[in-house]
Amino acid sequence: MRFASLGSGSEGNALLVEAQCGATTTRVLLDCGFSAKEVERRLTRLGAGVEGLDAILITHEHSDHIGSALTLARKWSIPLYMSWGTARAVGADEADVDLQVLWGDEAVAIGDLSILPYTVPHDAREPLQYVLSNGASRLGVLTDVGTSTPHISAVLSGCDALVLECNHDVRMLAGSRYPQSLKARIGGNHGHLNNEAAAEILASLDRSRLRHLVAAHLSQQNNTPELAQAAIAGVLGAAPTEVVVASQDEGFAWLSL
Repeated sequence: MRFASLGSGSEGNALLVEAQCGATTTRVLLDCGFSAKEVERRLTRLGAGVEGLDAILITHEHSDHIGSALTLARKWSIPLYMSWGTARAVGADEADVDLQVLWGDEAVAIGDLSILPYTVPHDAREPLQYVLSNGASRLGVLTDVGTSTPHISAVLSGCDALVLECNHDVRMLAGSRYPQSLKARIGGNHGHLNNEAAAEILASLDRSRLRHLVAAHLSQQNNTPELAQAAIAGVLGAAPTEVVVASQDEGFAWLSL
């Protein structure tokens, strides 16, 4: 099992997850927040292609996550997985696509991957985040969430890898030129995680199996990789440079489990 990012941030998000079992390979794209042309270009960079995708999973309807998902799903006949609330919000329930509705905490199988969607607090219609497993390893993903919950900690404990939102630094957001209403939305309980909140979530987890930690969805205006790395490294007892940061332009290269 391995995973890589096409890009992560307010201008677009997509995570490619692959599982191999014998002669079979399962590939799913988690979020599709770029244009169709850009998704294809970034997949090629990772040695993959749209035609090789077995599914597209969507967390919620915001444009930096839904992007060209419906276009690609329709063009390439790729099953599209999301909550019913998200489907209604983007019109997928009436689109000519293979829509597969997900419900929180009800796992589904896609090829050799088990997909567990779980609910989170975020300012979207019915947002989901995901844990993906090949039976031997678990990859947890948590982006676009305002605050932690006991359920989030329970779901993400014991993961072998974690992609964790570190959206903003509290001081940088407070001093930014954003309107006060936008600052309140980002920093609210249904907004995005700041570095310290992400570190607190990580500290609450069973990390005994954790091999890879990726700081993701960093704000280009209100955070820096160095601040995010420092906050996370403190929990891990690692050097800040050991924390992988997903960038907007490059994402991150393949990590294997």
